[in-house]
Amino acid sequence: MEETANRQFVELERTHFWFVGRRAIFFPLIAGQFPGRGALRVLDVGCGAGGMLDELSRLGEVHGIDPSPELVELCHRRGYPNVRLGSAHQLPVESGTVDLLTMFDTIEHIADDVGALREARRALAGDGRLFISTPAYQFLYANNDRVAHHERRYTVRGLGGKLRAAGLEPVRLTYFNTLLFPAILPAVLAKKLQERYVPPGDRTNLSHTLPPLVNRALAAVMSSERRLLEQRDLPFGHSIIAIAQPA
Repeated sequence: MEETANRQFVELERTHFWFVGRRAIFFPLIAGQFPGRGALRVLDVGCGAGGMLDELSRLGEVHGIDPSPELVELCHRRGYPNVRLGSAHQLPVESGTVDLLTMFDTIEHIADDVGALREARRALAGDGRLFISTPAYQFLYANNDRVAHHERRYTVRGLGGKLRAAGLEPVRLTYFNTLLFPAILPAVLAKKLQERYVPPGDRTNLSHTLPPLVNRALAAVMSSERRLLEQRDLPFGHSIIAIAQPA
């Protein structure tokens, strides 16, 4: 059953609008931090089933760590031999050796988030970058977060303070998934109200199958935010992007 679920998640990462939109937004922003640079030394912390490793490999030599033995094994079977079992608090790299360290929806799973950020700071080269994506707004914390084992959600201001406490200086701090937020907000609040009276179960937002046309339309809307983010930070959204460098 678990292997079947993992295979289904791999397909979900490939096709679901949430993942498609994220990739379209993230990688132009990341590439823009390294103009004219050659191959980078990349570490993806909390790499999961490896959904970002192909895109990251375009930037240089990529390594990944994850605390789940099952997901590490799945990455190996998918052809990612440089994925290791590991913790965000003890990265398996020497100090100052990582050009790009990514935490794609990882930091919200970590109880001691500032400690993990300090460890990221240790690993980064002097001109390296940390890239974080994470859910926004604690008032939206719902059963979906509990099922996904999220410790918290963030605001731009709160995450910026934690980055600085860890010895990192924000380069970009912005909300994203902004265009869909007016639809997401009432849906999440209605779901939270329903959860007060009906046992919510163990399904997440990604458990719902969308019609292909709807999925493609949502992917197009979400992906279009990359153009906005090339020009400015966004003032609100369902998620946050942080890019930081050693202070």
